[in-house]
Order: sequence, then C-alpha cells, then structure tokens
Amino acid sequence: MKTAPTEKLQKVLARSGHGSRRELEAKISAGRVRVNGKVAHLGERIGPGADIRIDGHRVEVKTEEEVPCRVIVYHKPEGELVTRKDPEGRPTVYSSLPYLNNSRWVAIGRLDINTSGLLLFTTDGELANRLMHPKYEVEREYAVRVFGEVNDAIIQRLRQGVMLEDGKANFLKVKRQGGEGLNRWFHVSLTEGRNRQVRRMWESQGLLVNRLIRIRMGEQLLPKGLVQGGWMDLDLKEVNYLRTLAELPKLESAPVITPEDRERQLKRARRSNKERRRS
Repeated sequence: MKTAPTEKLQKVLARSGHGSRRELEAKISAGRVRVNGKVAHLGERIGPGADIRIDGHRVEVKTEEEVPCRVIVYHKPEGELVTRKDPEGRPTVYSSLPYLNNSRWVAIGRLDINTSGLLLFTTDGELANRLMHPKYEVEREYAVRVFGEVNDAIIQRLRQGVMLEDGKANFLKVKRQGGEGLNRWFHVSLTEGRNRQVRRMWESQGLLVNRLIRIRMGEQLLPKGLVQGGWMDLDLKEVNYLRTLAELPKLESAPVITPEDRERQLKRARRSNKERRRS
C-alpha cells in the first residue's frame, strides 16, 4: 500500500499565499503555526488533509494545480516600504498592487525605502523563495548616482571585493555612465541581496550614493514606459524564463497577455501616477 505524498510545511504555506519562505520560517520558529493541534517545527512534512493553523486561523491548503503562477513587475518609487503594514503609517508597495482573490502577492527580494526601480511579485511562494536564494545567483543591476571623486583604483577595488561588516562583497561589473561635476552615474551588477549592500560598498570608499535604481533582475528589465507606482503582468515566455532560472518546470499555459493588455496596464499606471502627484 502506497503512503500519501508529503511536502515541507513551509513550501505548502508559501504556495498557498501566506508569505515567503523566510517569513513563514520565522512564524514557525515563533510557535505561531500548528499542525493537527500541535506546534509545528521547521522542516516538518505534512500530508493531504492536514489541519494547519496560523495564529489560530485555519489555512486553506492549495495544490500546485490550484495556484496559477502569476508574476508582475512593479516600478517602486522612493518612499515606499516593501512590507505589508508599517506601524508608522508610511506607504507600502502592497497598496499599489492589483487585488487577488484567494491568493497573495509575495515580493521576490526587497528594495529599501530610498531605492526605486524594478520589483517582481508573484503568487508562487516557491518561485519567490528560489529566486531570492543565493544558490541560484540571480544577477541584479542597478543605476547608481555617486557623489564624490571616483578614480580607477576605487572601481578596481569594488570589482575585486571590499570588506563590509557582514563579509567581503564585490560587484561583477562597474560601468561609468556619465554625469556632471561630482555627481556621476554608474551601472553596477551583483548576485547578492544583502541589506543596503550597494550603498555600503560605495560608502566603504568614502563616497555617497544619492540615487539608486534597480533596472534589471536576470534578463528581466524595468520596462520602458512603466511609470513609478505602476505594475505590468509578465507573459508566459517571461514567467517561464524566471522559472528556468529557479530550476522549476515550465508552465504549459497561462493567462494570455496581449500587446493591448500591456498598453492598457501602462496607460492605467500613467493615469494613477498623475492622480498621485495631484493629491
């Protein structure tokens, strides 16, 4: 007699839209998750029909077939936090995202409050978890405006690696992009996502970053024409590219995103941006 297949608790919860693996692991470690009446533990495996509760609320478990993998790209403005709620009442990215029925957006990585640019969100917690994991080495590219004199020796050190309080870090590439006076633009890329890493690397050389914009993750660029505060769906080809990066099986079908759909989403974003500026 075959035993029913089991899956790790964190994976099931992530797929069912209850946050990223990291967020869920913190909830489990804090004793906030119960399985069949008992406090859950990290790495616990569960089978079909398990009674799972977070903070006493029952979780509606969903199978892989029940959760469509949707991915959107969001143009984050400066001043927004990548968190669901802020105790100080500051704006968060989630208030600008499209409504989901019986699912939840999970951010693929983060940007600090003073950084703008490309953010990816997905309904697939496993996809988000893998793309954030250092193992998959997803390259991120930033446009950086630096205040101060940047010579070739500094660029060489940033490429070779500088020592930060949490270990050595280096840029894969550093390219000059012009500028005026002591304000100069550079494009830099790296595969890590440590907290404020790009800023701290430049600061280690006595320089100040006064603008920071993420413009690429893997091969996914910040779309031209997508204004700050706007979002746009990725099509099947783009979603499958990300799934390939994460070593997940490709989707055979997905909601069709036509050029007309894209144009409508871009127009809606521009309209919302104008309304935000007026208010």
